[in-house]
Amino acid sequence: MKKDKVKEIFDTTANSYDKTWEKLSPISNSLHLLMGAILSELPEKAKILCVGAGTGAEIIYLAKRFPTWNFIAVDPSSAMLDVCRTRLSDLGMEDRCEFYADYLENLSLPDTYDAATSILVSQFIDEKDSRIGFFRNIQRHLKSKGILINADLSNEIGSYEYEHILDVWSKMMSEGGVPQSIEKIRQSHKDGVSLLAQEEVSKIIQSAGFERPVQFYQMAFIHGWFCLKRS
Repeated sequence: MKKDKVKEIFDTTANSYDKTWEKLSPISNSLHLLMGAILSELPEKAKILCVGAGTGAEIIYLAKRFPTWNFIAVDPSSAMLDVCRTRLSDLGMEDRCEFYADYLENLSLPDTYDAATSILVSQFIDEKDSRIGFFRNIQRHLKSKGILINADLSNEIGSYEYEHILDVWSKMMSEGGVPQSIEKIRQSHKDGVSLLAQEEVSKIIQSAGFERPVQFYQMAFIHGWFCLKRS
């Protein structure tokens, strides 16, 4: 999907985004719990780069769990970042986060971050080389052996597993108050996101200068990996 189109979608839905997905929050809650465990041995004053920060869900979780950490929130949607800033302000944590309404490649940021997160972001990048470039930009901003946590929609379209998960996903979305027909979901996997098999996502991340990713999470189509910046 084109960058401008993705930005437009999130600008339009920012104010209702969290309410729309509220009933499906157990998904993000379980992902955040594991993210906290993966990052738990970072330094006391760790700095975390959050690419595609959205409304700040993972920042809020990590900021509560690790009260001495600081965060950089990067997202091209200024509307989503406005919601993120408001949520952090309401919790008294706004001063622990910097906000950049832009794409990471356009920013001049330090290369000293202890870890980076990218949650359901790279799936919107169609071109393989561009997707590698996305992760390479993250890699450049990490310290040596810095940690990347990435989550994306992932599966091999048309596979035996895909067809069965498609049915489960449709039922889950309906129960979560976001009904989508199987055919609509199938079409979105062709036109809306770049749905790749897990092995392909892993190879793309490795090609960007990371060690072999470890898959630590799966919830239907959502997969999560963590890895270290390659020395």
